[in-house]
Amino acid sequence: MQVVWFKRDLRVDDHRPLRAACAAGPVLPLYVVEPGLWAQPHQDASRLGFVAESLAEADRALRDRGSALVVRTGEVVDVLAALHDAHGIDAIHAHEETGDAWTFARDRAVTRWCRTHGVALREIPQHGVFRPHPQRDGWAARWEARFVGRPRPAPDIVPWPEGVPRPPRLHLPDASVLGLPPTSIVDRQPGGSAHAHALLVSFLDHRGGAYRRAMSSPVSGWDGCSRLSAHLAHGTISLRAVHHAVLDRLADVRRDRHADPQWAASLEAFGSRLRWNGHFQQKLEDEPALEFRNVHRAYDGLRTEDPARWTDTEQARFEAWRDGRTGLPMVDAVMRSLAATGWTTFRMRAMVMSAATHLLWLHWREPAVVLARRFLDFEPGIHFAQAQMQAGTMGINTTRVYNPVKQAHDHDPDGAFLARWVPELAAVPPPLRAAPWRMTPLEQAMAGVRLGVDYPAPIVDPARAAREATDRLHAVKGSDAGRAGAAAVFARHGSRKGPRRR
Repeated sequence: MQVVWFKRDLRVDDHRPLRAACAAGPVLPLYVVEPGLWAQPHQDASRLGFVAESLAEADRALRDRGSALVVRTGEVVDVLAALHDAHGIDAIHAHEETGDAWTFARDRAVTRWCRTHGVALREIPQHGVFRPHPQRDGWAARWEARFVGRPRPAPDIVPWPEGVPRPPRLHLPDASVLGLPPTSIVDRQPGGSAHAHALLVSFLDHRGGAYRRAMSSPVSGWDGCSRLSAHLAHGTISLRAVHHAVLDRLADVRRDRHADPQWAASLEAFGSRLRWNGHFQQKLEDEPALEFRNVHRAYDGLRTEDPARWTDTEQARFEAWRDGRTGLPMVDAVMRSLAATGWTTFRMRAMVMSAATHLLWLHWREPAVVLARRFLDFEPGIHFAQAQMQAGTMGINTTRVYNPVKQAHDHDPDGAFLARWVPELAAVPPPLRAAPWRMTPLEQAMAGVRLGVDYPAPIVDPARAAREATDRLHAVKGSDAGRAGAAAVFARHGSRKGPRRR
């Protein structure tokens, strides 16, 4: 019996472990609901709903092929042991996963169990992550080589093992059974491969033409971005399928002399972000500790790392940021929208992390956990590396302190996004909506807004806080320890297409 262990690859199309298992013998498709995984602080009930919808669709596709998806609840090693005792497992087929520390430990436990019990474990790469990874030089060329082959369809038949009863229907435990509190996310994307492929088609057909121009704004980005990130994170569509669809569309655009020139630029920009997916996941694969500690150790102690040692001011700042009541309208609007929808654009993610770590001077770890819980598309390798990059603790990137007032003027010029998510300011004229503290008492009275009563006064002076954060970060970056550490970090994680030059 061949077991196909589904993790974050919730599809049957372009699923190489499934095809390999079908070629080897009868197949038991397995998904394990792991209480330990769902107990992690970054989990949310909205994500469980997305997974349940995706599993239901995968189960229907398997039943169409003479099979079914077996769902068990428990720790994976215990589930595998029970199946092995009952039916005998010849091999387990799975995709490699670059996850958080919990899934890393889980995967190592499964590897040990397989070795002890003589069960073959056959893992196949799914993303542009290399294991083991020799060095960063040449990474881009290896990524391109990995994705040369085109996606392959699902097997026509998935042979079911004799003597194993088919499950009558798919069932997942409720979120409350797994200890997940009710979610605030009420407007999330639906799960499932059908929705993923529909998004890809609509993006390449008409939505993506303005991608490069639209992708930063929380208004235009809602439709102008591909919205595939949650599906790539949960594997309802393969990165290979998206990559080749983009290449095909780009080739069509280049052949069409009448095509809008912005299409080619947008497709190229989107294609580069597919590569970023692997580039950032590779960082976590190479250094799992970056989930918890600064990559560049010269930045240790710059901010208070342990929340138990936070001052009352630090705790108050964190709670205000988390709850969307910092008095900085663009920050508050994004945090409130995330709490309701589970998605925002990359630039807005960078801005709210910058606000937490630079303007409010909080250590990146706790804000990163809050955002991970809200992001329906949470991808550990991308998320924690990005959190550190925005906080400046990678030590090799340009220090970017986002100005939330400028971001509002640039990406919400008419104030519609602010009016929706910070309705306290809806009556404030759009030019003042991004910085209401600049209103005179008369202007506040005319708008019916009392700053500090109806809407908070800013908890920091953003301009002054930005200067102080930049000075602190540059002091470390320019020190001997900062320069020496940056060289080591770049050697391990730096982005480069060819051999590193002196």
